[in-house]
Amino acid sequence: MEDAQPKPEGGVDVRQMYSTAAGDAQPKPFSELKDKLNKGLLDGLDKMGFEFMSPVQQQVLTQLPSLSSDCVVQAKTGTGKTVAFLLPAIQNLLAGNMPPKGKVAILVICPTRELALQISKECNGLTTCLPQKMECHTAFGGTSRASNLNAFMKGNPTVLVATPGRLDDILGEEEVRDKFSHLKTVVLDEADQMLDAGFAPAVKKILRRIPPKNDGWQGMCFSATLPKEVLDIAKIVLFPGFTHLSTVDPNEVPTHERVPQFSFSVPTVGQTFPALSALIEEEYNQSPTDFKAIVFGTTANGVGLLYDLYRHALPQFRLFELHSRMSQPARTRTTKDFKEASSGILFASDVVGRGMDFPNVGLVIQVGLPSSTDQYVHRVGRTARAGKDGRAVLLLFQQESFFPRINKTLPIKPYTVDIVSRLAPHQATIDRAFANVDEASKSKAYQAFLGYNKTFVKKLQISTADLVRLANDYARSMGCPEPPMLEKSTVGKMGLKGVPGLRIGSRRD
Repeated sequence: MEDAQPKPEGGVDVRQMYSTAAGDAQPKPFSELKDKLNKGLLDGLDKMGFEFMSPVQQQVLTQLPSLSSDCVVQAKTGTGKTVAFLLPAIQNLLAGNMPPKGKVAILVICPTRELALQISKECNGLTTCLPQKMECHTAFGGTSRASNLNAFMKGNPTVLVATPGRLDDILGEEEVRDKFSHLKTVVLDEADQMLDAGFAPAVKKILRRIPPKNDGWQGMCFSATLPKEVLDIAKIVLFPGFTHLSTVDPNEVPTHERVPQFSFSVPTVGQTFPALSALIEEEYNQSPTDFKAIVFGTTANGVGLLYDLYRHALPQFRLFELHSRMSQPARTRTTKDFKEASSGILFASDVVGRGMDFPNVGLVIQVGLPSSTDQYVHRVGRTARAGKDGRAVLLLFQQESFFPRINKTLPIKPYTVDIVSRLAPHQATIDRAFANVDEASKSKAYQAFLGYNKTFVKKLQISTADLVRLANDYARSMGCPEPPMLEKSTVGKMGLKGVPGLRIGSRRD
């Protein structure tokens, strides 16, 4: 039935994509491709609930000279691009190019483990109705290298979805490189995000270690934007004369330019906590229906603290946490749950900033100084996706308040409500909530605060002694009777040896 059509990747209805991106064009059903696609793939699509092609799927499947052609495709996250590159790659294998058992035929490189898992899930769905089993393996950090590598070497990984760091690592072994001797397709997904995250050296090294392009494998590069860095990599992956497709409107204003953006600062670092409570209350009161927000912190342990705190301070909201200190199963579960949630607040580090798409996020709050303008922009881009509305608010303490001033090209305006005048009732709630937060969580957040802000002392225009005083104020605001203990080696690594105000000894957490 037509109403059963699911929402691809980012939760956007295919027909809405056409109404917003393609004028009067109408989505075409996958059934029109019965002469191009194997029946097992069409059955897999049907079983997954995919009836109509999204714009990027339609372009790739109908406008490529052949399904084995090289291409650069401009498409945003959440537009159905995973299916757009998997279908041609798998179809080429089914047309008579299956590799020998145990060899990798399709290699997908993407920036994050969450995206790798998402791609793997869709691959397994597409191939579920094929007469022959097609294994899809993943390779990414944060998991047991030994057990994953053992499964990869003993298995039949026709498809491998990997992040650059782990893939570069395992390709250092000759027996792993041999698994790629019959490679048919290489896909770079979220190429701009991958290179922006600093993976260019690893990607180039990977491309030198797999069979050369002259062996004839197909190259596909998917990217929302095409900066010089992406085009440089594309020259390695694609033959000259490749096809360029795009579903990105060249006249569309970038998300970070059209999203209303605001900022405000509080006089002291400790007031950040009640200010965040007051801000969330204000934003919720303005738009209570399906209130869905992401709160970004500066560090993984800092985010963990925020989640631990607001579980007690904001019990009326459904809360989620997502950061690099969590186990991979926990991160996967949170990603799935928040995607499916109609409302709630996700406390997150930047693991969600690269290639992940959470539907219907109406608000992004950034707590603390972004590490760069690019990081700020990427976070703002987590809201107002697929034509939806969104807002972004930056919450800083006084020493961080220079950020909007030095980024005058960003449309950041002063927040329209005086949050500072509303702190008192929220402070009492915060104090009670901190009494329920584990001391180890506070200690880790304190150390992370020092480590993160040590890199910004010049921008903050403070000395290292000032930084320690700030961190100790931060600790007091968490209800710590004295600054948490730091290992001597940790203090040395931070470059804070000899700075007064630190408690140095053996941590017991």
